[in-house]
This record gives sequence, C-alpha cells and structure tokens, in this order.
Amino acid sequence: MRSEALRLSLGTDDGDRSRQGVLCIVVLLLLLAIACLISLGSGPTGVDLTHLWLYLTGRGDQLALQERVVLEAVRLPRTALGLLVGAGLAISGAMMQGLFRNPLADPGVVGVTSGAALFAVAGIVLGGGLLAPVSMALGSHFLPMMAFFGGLFNTWLLYRIATRGGRTHTTTLILSGIAVGALSAAMMGLFIFVADDRQLRDITFWSLGSLGGATFSRVVSVLPFVALVLAIIPFVARGLDALILGDAAAFHLGIPVQRLKRLVILAVAAACGATVAVSGSIGFVGIVVPHLLRLVIGPSHRFLLPASAIGGGALLLVADSVARTIVAPAELPIGIITALFGAPVFLMLLLGRHGARRMGD
Repeated sequence: MRSEALRLSLGTDDGDRSRQGVLCIVVLLLLLAIACLISLGSGPTGVDLTHLWLYLTGRGDQLALQERVVLEAVRLPRTALGLLVGAGLAISGAMMQGLFRNPLADPGVVGVTSGAALFAVAGIVLGGGLLAPVSMALGSHFLPMMAFFGGLFNTWLLYRIATRGGRTHTTTLILSGIAVGALSAAMMGLFIFVADDRQLRDITFWSLGSLGGATFSRVVSVLPFVALVLAIIPFVARGLDALILGDAAAFHLGIPVQRLKRLVILAVAAACGATVAVSGSIGFVGIVVPHLLRLVIGPSHRFLLPASAIGGGALLLVADSVARTIVAPAELPIGIITALFGAPVFLMLLLGRHGARRMGD
C-alpha cells in the first residue's frame, strides 16, 4: 500500500490504471446523463420521454402548459440541486477519507453534519420567537443559512482544538469530533424537548433529508461551495496520495502538509454545510460512493475525486426519483432511501475488510 502511494504521489502511476480511471469517469458521465433524464421525467406527473427530448432540444413550445410548468418550476431546479448535493457529499467524503487515511471516514467526523443539524433545529424552534427578526429578514434562506453557519462553526471549533503549534493532529481532530457531535446531539434533544407539534414535524422531515424545497435560488446558493471543492482537486490530489505514507513522509516529498489539511478541511466544511443546509441530513453518500469507486479505480485521488463527484450526483438523483415515485403522490424522505441502500453496502464493505484482515493474520 505504501509503495503504491509513493508511486502515485510521484506521479508515476501506470498507464493501465490511468486508462481505467478515465474509462470509469466516462461510464459515470453516461450514468449521470441517464439519471438526469430519469429525474426530469419521473414523479406523480410523468413527462413523456418524447416530450422531454423536445424540451431539451429547444422545442418546448410544443409541450402542454402543465408539462412546461412542471419541468421549469419543479424538475429542473430539483435535478440541479440533487446533482450538486450528491456531488458535494461524495467528493467531501473522498477528501476526508484521504485526509484521515481511513476509507470509513466521512464529513461527519469533523462535526460538519452535527453542527449544521443543531443550528437548523435551533432555527426551527427559535425562528418564531427569539430569532424572529432574523427569520423575517432572511425569509426562505433563514434555515439554510443557520445550517451553513452551524457546520462552519463546529469545524472552526474542532480545528482550533486540534491545532497546536501550527500543526493539526488528526487523532485529536477525530476524538474532538466525536465529543462535539455528542454535545450537539444533546443540545438538539433540548430544542426538541421544548418544540411544539408543528416544530417537531418540521424537525423530523428536515433530519430525514429531502429535495422537496428545491428552487433555482437554492441551486445558486449551494453552487459556489460545490464548485470550490471541485476547483481544488488539481491542487490536493497529489498531496492526498502522499498522505497515505504519513505526515512526515509526505512532508519530505515536498507536500505542505499543514496547508493541505487546512485547505481540505475548510473546503469540506463549506461544501457539506451548504449541501446539508438546503437538503437536510442525507447519510451514506459520502461513505459508500468513494469506497465503491476506490475498489474499481484504485486510490489515486486524481481520478477518485472527480469520479466520486459524478457518482454521488447520479446516485442521489436516482434515490430522489425513487423517493418521489415509490409512494406517489406522497414522497418519502430521501435520507430513508440512501440509508436503505447505503447501510447494507457499508456493512458488507466492513465485513469484507474484517475478513481480509483475518486472512492476513
């Protein structure tokens, strides 16, 4: 594993592995295009594939008014939001797994999810009372903004705790994340205890995750943060490969380890805070997608990071389509679908690792 990481970090991965990575990305792009068509065409009001093709090729005036309204006001923003949320969660998971040298890590390790959830629950409970002026001023952006700042606050707190003498200690960061996550859960319990029936219903649906409130304004609000994580891929891929060898070895290979850690943590916090803010808590995308792709194309982050973004977007669009149609005209929270798919896959991966470790004993 170390020799492979050294070879990757020096940019000497073989041609077969590179071709495999490129081929995987091409296949994932095709799957993403199919997932987009499924997302645009499925739902309680189905849109015929022929009509969908007419609309996408600029002949939307031939569609019935109802179909145009459904596509433009509901399906297009929902598909775009699902694509961004899935990409943001999956690529954040891939970066965190590389940073912590643990394929089972995800953004929840650094407290982003728990911080976003705590601030969102506080916004639901206090939005009609203590925080009413802020809620009225921000309107529909109030809850997403609360969740976003909650994720950033927890990340900043953990980073301050884990950083001593200009060095960020990974073990301290993980343990602090567990403690802060437990504290956030306890504080959420207090808010839930004092919430009324309507607030409890809002908290429950938010915590299960949904893309039901998708609008183009929400798409625009989350787009810069996901774009930020995508933009830093060329600058962090080689460093994350080198970190497999350990901090000291990566430093001697010329990697600015502390700067790399700060960049990855801040980018992941921004992307996860923004995506959780607009969609609620959606689990397992950040763990399962990078893990499965690593089994296919190997550990090189040059291919793993973009493949995770594409795969995460496709997976979430398919999960959202299932959530909209399986109990139509009602809608299941998308977090239930991702958990039903992700939890068994995660357990199989975990048992596989355990079995492989025992074989090596």
